[in-house]
Amino acid sequence: MSVFTPLERHELEAFLAPYGLGRLKDFQGIAAGSENSNFFISLEQGEYVLTLIERGPAQDLPFFIELLDVLHGARLAVPYALRTERDEALRELAGKPALLQPRLPGKHVTYANAHHCGEVGRWLACLHLATRGRILERKSDRGLDWMLAEGPSQALRLGDAEVSLLRDALNEIAARRDAVLALPRANLHADLFRDNVLFDGNHLSGVIDFYNACAGPMLYDLAIAVNDWCVEADGSLDGARTRALLAAYSTLRHFTPAEAELWPTLLRAACVRFWLSRLIAAEAFAGQDVLIKDPAEYRRLLEQRQRVDLGLPFAL
Repeated sequence: MSVFTPLERHELEAFLAPYGLGRLKDFQGIAAGSENSNFFISLEQGEYVLTLIERGPAQDLPFFIELLDVLHGARLAVPYALRTERDEALRELAGKPALLQPRLPGKHVTYANAHHCGEVGRWLACLHLATRGRILERKSDRGLDWMLAEGPSQALRLGDAEVSLLRDALNEIAARRDAVLALPRANLHADLFRDNVLFDGNHLSGVIDFYNACAGPMLYDLAIAVNDWCVEADGSLDGARTRALLAAYSTLRHFTPAEAELWPTLLRAACVRFWLSRLIAAEAFAGQDVLIKDPAEYRRLLEQRQRVDLGLPFAL
């Protein structure tokens, strides 16, 4: 189970009391997390999620709280931080920064269809439109510069064919870095995988886990989403799902010519980001009872993205 910091009932009850949400009925750890400790919390007044922040600088937490407040104010279904009776949003539990948030309805989709992908595209456009006029600045700790810095050291663990694949991708990122960073910007979720989206029937009912959120090129957010929601088992892009996601997005925000040109580069960069981060996690948590996602999945995706035939909608 991916709960890095276990909790005792008595310490949890003391933490929850200032929220005024009634007696603690039950709680359980959530096994799906790979970076933070998360718990389902059942109180007399409803269902909630408690997150203990295990990774990342504490000074970034006010950014996440403010971003989620902005998105909640824009009527997006997100797990904004609840306040105590003394108006405290960020608190501490078991020596870790802690947030209590509403538990959103719905469940994760394992096998996405074109409808699901269209819902994701629309939601992502709403996120970008809600923030591009007043961007909350935070540099990604897994951005292009991080890839260029981490890539060479991770290459030491790879075979010759993998080294060549990674080296070529890093060279492309270095050559096109400035052009990518000049693309239209907003706040990004930056981790919009299927396990971070909830559906209630056919309706997208919530998006969770904003702890990779940052400011950056909107197209990068799309590339991350397409690489998870729109792929076949071999890592190739499924045309129907990809077109559904991009078309739904573009009905709310039109793409620019520069974005059309850099779309294949962004798809490859998104593969590099998760290939490297999973390699690092696999080494850091080897032998521990922690969910570790397969780094090879994103190596296969990067192989498939050497050629990208599906362009952005206006360029089709």
